[in-house]
Amino acid sequence: MPRALLLIGVALGTLCFHFLQPATAQITHPLEVTALRAIHNQLIDPKNNLRTWSTGDPCTSNWTGVLCFNTTSADGYYHVKELELLKLNLSGTLAPEIGQLSHLKILDVMWNQISGFIPKEIGNITSLELLLLNGNQLSGHLPEELGYLPNLDRIQIDQNQISGPIPHSFAFLNKTRHFHMNNNSLSGQIPGELSRLPSLVHLLLDNNKLTGYLPPELSMTPKLLIVQLDNNNFSGASIPATYGSMTKLLKLSLRNCSLQGEVPDLSGISQLGYLDLSENQLTGTIPTNKLSSNITTIDLSNNFLGGPIPANFSGLPNLQRLSLENNHLNGSVPNTIWENISFTGNKTLILNFQNNSL
Repeated sequence: MPRALLLIGVALGTLCFHFLQPATAQITHPLEVTALRAIHNQLIDPKNNLRTWSTGDPCTSNWTGVLCFNTTSADGYYHVKELELLKLNLSGTLAPEIGQLSHLKILDVMWNQISGFIPKEIGNITSLELLLLNGNQLSGHLPEELGYLPNLDRIQIDQNQISGPIPHSFAFLNKTRHFHMNNNSLSGQIPGELSRLPSLVHLLLDNNKLTGYLPPELSMTPKLLIVQLDNNNFSGASIPATYGSMTKLLKLSLRNCSLQGEVPDLSGISQLGYLDLSENQLTGTIPTNKLSSNITTIDLSNNFLGGPIPANFSGLPNLQRLSLENNHLNGSVPNTIWENISFTGNKTLILNFQNNSL
């Protein structure tokens, strides 16, 4: 055979070989497509914000709120990385098939009107880092399964109608830094096991129906910066003295919690900037050791505190508000409280001592 014909034959054979090979599928994983369609079917979308979900492929057709990894994974498919559906005027419920988005890192449906339960199947998404459900109308209990999300950094369920207890399984959320569960109807005891969480910085449980006692173990949470438990009913409980050893704490807010007993010595919290223990039934005298020089707000109003106003409220350069009204304090008001404070710019100092025996 002539050499030219041989080369042509080889070339044609090569072309035929490539033509017969199956093309790699540049599409979203079919299981995740099924999940997204199920999610769509259970949501009510009056403004048709999710109209792009009706045609094409989620990852290659840029479905609204569906963000995918830039490249296909080892299985040859694209996978959904984020579901960003905040402020889209959505109602309806969250489909349990959401648990099939097995590579998801961010689930964000904030500020809609979504109702129903939080699907326990979310606990299957072990890659999940941000669970943002706040500002909806979700109800029912917190699923135990959420406590086994090994990569969860933040759980925000605030501004919903969630009821029942905080699951003890949440003590396994070793990477979680933010617990935002305020403004719900959570009940029962705060699990002391939460103190084992090595990364927790924000514990926001205010405006719920929590009862029982304040866990003294919380003082052992190594990175805790904010504890906000206002407007719960820890009837007859006291503030543990161990809270004075929360050395990294920036804010402690326990307003209107039906607390009794004495105000603990918090002078050892070197960075404390905000303290609100108002509207309780605290008794005894105010501790005399000086609070952090970072403190801006001290509110001990509406309690049953007695004795004099201590000198430790003096020499606090960043103080902006000191509220001691509606107690049983006596003696004279130390004028050193406002001495050595520089009122430059917009700097103000609000002092309220009314309804005492001063």
